[in-house]
Amino acid sequence: MTGDHYFTAEPDAATAGAERTVEFTAGGQDFRLRAAGGVFSADRLDPGTAVLLRKALLPDRSVTGALLDLGCGYGPIACVLATLAPAATVYAIDVNARARALAAANGGPLGVRVSAPEEVDDSVEFAQIWSNPPFRVGKTELHALLGRWLPRLRPGGVAWLVAGRHLGGDSLHRWLEDEGWQVTRHASQKGFRVLRVAGPGGIDAT
Repeated sequence: MTGDHYFTAEPDAATAGAERTVEFTAGGQDFRLRAAGGVFSADRLDPGTAVLLRKALLPDRSVTGALLDLGCGYGPIACVLATLAPAATVYAIDVNARARALAAANGGPLGVRVSAPEEVDDSVEFAQIWSNPPFRVGKTELHALLGRWLPRLRPGGVAWLVAGRHLGGDSLHRWLEDEGWQVTRHASQKGFRVLRVAGPGGIDAT
């Protein structure tokens, strides 16, 4: 039995299986995306991601600048951002090579820029960061991940994170505040917290 996880950089080809289709609606738009084994929530839109897309303040056509889907999987969040905010530049990053290939297939026609994390130019600052963070990598790695990317919010930028209460969503909220971020629990649904995170001063981009 394979030990692959969705955060494995190079999943075993044997875990892929047949491609499947994930369908969902967000922001009044219908989406039909390709997925496969070895990536996060390949059989359906993850419930946490669904809550994030339902409860957070999605961008609209007036939004410009760079938006980031952090830990993109096969690209559902990135595809929603690129569809609703076509004037923005959407970046989608993931350590999982199979996830990146699927995200490129799904988001490429929408202009999504899919890459490994280290391939994003250090000069890029983000107006918005969106993520269903990978809690199962462990607290130390999760904090390192957020500690690397949240500081790349531009002044006035905002991050939208979804966190399962049972996975440590409330402790993540406290840790972010201890790190100096302005954090609001924007919504709760089905055991998930939607956190709105801004830098000092709390001036959020929407």
